[in-house]
Amino acid sequence: MSAPRNRRHILVPGPPTAEEYKPHGRKIDVTKPVPPTSRAKHGKALERALKAAVVEADKRRAEAGIEVHGAVPGLYVQFESQPGVPLQVTSLEDSRQGIEVVAVSYSKTDEPEPRRVERATVFVPEGKVKHFLERFESYAKTTPKKERERRYEDMLDPVATLRLATLRSLWTDATEAYPDENETIWWEVWLRRQDGNELERLMEFAAAQEISVAPRRLMFDDRIVTLVRATPAQFAASIAVLNDVAEVRKAKEAATVFVGMGPEDQGEWAKELRDRVTPPPADAPAVCVLDTGVTRAHPLLDASLDVDDCHTCEPAWGTHDHLGHGTEMAGLALYGDLTPVLAGTQNVVLRHRLESVKILPPDGHSANPPELYGAVTAEAASRAELQAPARQRTFSMSIAATDERDRGQPTSWSAAVDALAAGRSFDPGTHGLDYLDEGDSAAGRLFVLCAGNVEETALSVDHLERSDTEPIHDPGQAWNALTVGALTEKAVINDPEWASWQPVARPGELSPWSTTGMTFADAWPIKPDVVFEGGNVVKNAKGEVEFPCPDLSLLSTYFKPAAKSFVLSGATSAATAQVARLAALISAEYPMYWPETLRALVVHSAEWSAQMQTHLRGASGKRARAKLVQRYGFGVPSVERALRSANDALTLVAQSGIRPFTEGKMRELHFFDLPWPRDVLAQLAATRVRLRITLSYFIEPNPGRRGWKKRHRYASHGLRFDVKGPTESIEEFRKRLNKKALEEDEARPATGGDSSEWFLGEQARNRGSLHSDILWCNAADLAERGVIAVYPVSGWWKDQPKRDRSDKGARYALVVSIQTPGVETDIWTPVAEQVGLPIAIEP
Repeated sequence: MSAPRNRRHILVPGPPTAEEYKPHGRKIDVTKPVPPTSRAKHGKALERALKAAVVEADKRRAEAGIEVHGAVPGLYVQFESQPGVPLQVTSLEDSRQGIEVVAVSYSKTDEPEPRRVERATVFVPEGKVKHFLERFESYAKTTPKKERERRYEDMLDPVATLRLATLRSLWTDATEAYPDENETIWWEVWLRRQDGNELERLMEFAAAQEISVAPRRLMFDDRIVTLVRATPAQFAASIAVLNDVAEVRKAKEAATVFVGMGPEDQGEWAKELRDRVTPPPADAPAVCVLDTGVTRAHPLLDASLDVDDCHTCEPAWGTHDHLGHGTEMAGLALYGDLTPVLAGTQNVVLRHRLESVKILPPDGHSANPPELYGAVTAEAASRAELQAPARQRTFSMSIAATDERDRGQPTSWSAAVDALAAGRSFDPGTHGLDYLDEGDSAAGRLFVLCAGNVEETALSVDHLERSDTEPIHDPGQAWNALTVGALTEKAVINDPEWASWQPVARPGELSPWSTTGMTFADAWPIKPDVVFEGGNVVKNAKGEVEFPCPDLSLLSTYFKPAAKSFVLSGATSAATAQVARLAALISAEYPMYWPETLRALVVHSAEWSAQMQTHLRGASGKRARAKLVQRYGFGVPSVERALRSANDALTLVAQSGIRPFTEGKMRELHFFDLPWPRDVLAQLAATRVRLRITLSYFIEPNPGRRGWKKRHRYASHGLRFDVKGPTESIEEFRKRLNKKALEEDEARPATGGDSSEWFLGEQARNRGSLHSDILWCNAADLAERGVIAVYPVSGWWKDQPKRDRSDKGARYALVVSIQTPGVETDIWTPVAEQVGLPIAIEP
């Protein structure tokens, strides 16, 4: 039997040891494309195509008949790859001459085994076409190649053709979402930031074309995002005369899925519970609910939500809850599922508060412009922080886009969440996401986001197959967010009205409501991060699916308490609010922990249910295992595990900041020689024990869809962890990781570093900005593994030294736990003694 969790987690004292870092070289086999039959002919063909594009661009500009003051003349050229061969995207641009790759998109060939075709759209300023013509000329030479002469084969061999770009060439959204020629839509327009007058030029163009521009916008370092309402025919002229447009996508509509049925006349229940509740103190951390507003007059919410903490992104919207979803989420964020709380008799001491920011307008008619939800989210965070700047808070957003066409790719919304999490702030004057406080290390924010729901009409008896093909909704793919899917343990139906129905999902299985990251490409993070209770749905003998069944739903607060106090709830919205509550509880217990650490502890506390483990055990290899993690995340978080250690379950927490790069090179790595129960583990000898490590950090986003390679990588930096091998000395460990630790002519040690012993392994776990893995081994081996390294891998900070913030430090949290299941032993006390902690048992 496991020991009670009545010990505090141990914060590792002191910083890690930092040393200069140079990684060992890796041999990367690059498959080069088959060169054309004649490079001379290919080069001449590209030259003719480019000259024709220049003529056509001049013609289009003249036909448009629009002059925009200050617009830099030029043309957009689209390079298309050979099937199955990637373009050398960065070789197609030259920032010194203003030549810039603005958008990269992909398609598949129409073959029995389709191959990918890559397209890069490049802006070429007027007078700079000769940059490419000179390269085509060199490429087409047939004379013997001289020493150090460049013929640009790597750049041009992959190119099949080029053409003058059209508006569709700048489309980086799903192909099927592109509108018909005369269909009016709201476009999400990404402008290149150059001289500060981009919006003025767009407004001048819009006036000439009589099209609308939405008032809200969002500014990243090198991009401005706004919304324009037009047909493709109206907007197409923008790339002929404006030359600020980098890419276009379809604007997002947000969805609020919630269950609206519940019992009547519940006022007495609410009153009885309120009498048992001790409200949180004024300085308690908060869950900030970004939703439809919250009815603070609800008797179970009013003592935890001050009127000054109710905000709205638009004063005309009001702060009240106009739909009910926000109040429903607030109840779950404060209490969790109300059913067991109401059924209990014990006092309820609340340790966190609520805040509310209304981010959805009361009137959602299609005639209204869609919101630029990245800007709305940024403004919402700003409003809460201006009111209570010193308060610790977790942002909870159970709102997602209605579609899932992004399939893991960053968007303006997910990138805004990533930027806010990384410490950027919304400047209402410039609409920019800027570092307003240039301190050594920007304070981050924790966003807890819903994965998004399977549509009601798509709920299926074969729910796992449906969930596996329903991708997580925007912005749930955000790297820095804690994204929450839904599972269910609810499978018992007692209500006689539902006696002829059966639950669809087994207990401990993914909820039929939950979307997943199963269709995400390997380049994107594992999502969801965790799953939590989201309720179940029912089926009848005909295979028809129905909901909500009260026995299989959660209970929360209703937004019109005069009518009734409670409402049924469920799906990923409900799961998200409950996980936000867990993060706030951790923050209340450990106020010194950073948002990066809260995220790490939530994930670190998660375990896969027995039902999930049947699938994981049946997986054939690490790749299949990792795919299932994209369905279940890292499992179901536990309040008990997240808040407390035990004598036989030690959790160590380290918080630090690393400087990844300097002048385009790697800069440093960290070594933690952890306080370690070495003697106790050695005595356990061959006993099987478990080591788990979670590394959490926030990246800065680079969201333009320009291939995400080299300088256009999405993440500013990446971090990795490694553990000293059981037979490896610390010196050998250093030399295995760091080339600078080697003596002259010394070979890299071959010991240690075996990824095969980990549950997921390096390839599967090293995605996104949160890495967690589990190792089962003999206790005697683990006794010798108390040294852990954290080191950087590449990112756009390294590729763009002028924008590198490494000097400010990149924060991270490292959580390490040891469990000795089935063994009565104490591994917590020896470590507490090493760090000088009192040994008193915590309640």
